[in-house]
Amino acid sequence: MRIDIITVQPGLLESPFSHSILKRAQDKGLLEVHVHNLRDYSTLKHKQVDDYQFGGGAGMVMMMEPLVKAIEHLQAQFTYDEVIYLTPDGETLNQPMANQLSLKGNLLLLCGHYKGIDERFRQHFVTKEISIGDYVLSGGELAAAVLVDALGRLLPGVLNDETSALFDSFQDHLLAPPVYTRPEEFRGWRVPDVLLSGDHRKIDDWRHDQALERTRLRRPDLLQKGEENDKEKGPAKGKEKE
Repeated sequence: MRIDIITVQPGLLESPFSHSILKRAQDKGLLEVHVHNLRDYSTLKHKQVDDYQFGGGAGMVMMMEPLVKAIEHLQAQFTYDEVIYLTPDGETLNQPMANQLSLKGNLLLLCGHYKGIDERFRQHFVTKEISIGDYVLSGGELAAAVLVDALGRLLPGVLNDETSALFDSFQDHLLAPPVYTRPEEFRGWRVPDVLLSGDHRKIDDWRHDQALERTRLRRPDLLQKGEENDKEKGPAKGKEKE
């Protein structure tokens, strides 16, 4: 997978892609991340990329010309499956969306700044708009880093245990169950006996029950979404309709 990111603050993206899982993904040749400075595409004397908004109001707006020059320069070299704008009013990022996007080949991300970007660019060039939550950041760089991390870890061969991503929180609309490691007992606090039993079927059942209970207590909305999806797919075999 190749991901290109257009930003006015490239320095903010140096660290997230230089460590841990994303670094290993790039070292293995499974992921390419290229950061492009939008100011390189400005023709103005001071490399300005924003201007006052028509109609007045607080906040500057990212200008059309540098944005168009940047994207057309990249599109002349690569074909993108999606041109994604990170914005608070986009579709909220979730695990199913990450799963779907991880199957793409090339993605182009645009980090918003100031008051946002000229609406005409959104209408004519952007194919998907994504938010990472109902809050506002100073810019889209951190959101882009979150998106790349969520996608990169799903690529085959990136994680040491390729099955581990399948059991993360939000897969199948469930939170992950509790986990434990050595020692078996610490200050009188013991690991649940079932995890020490060696009976993998019982362990799987326990983990599923724990995931259901944790989700019911902390994120009941996820269970509702799962039920809605099941209804859309139709009744399961062997089960009567309610």
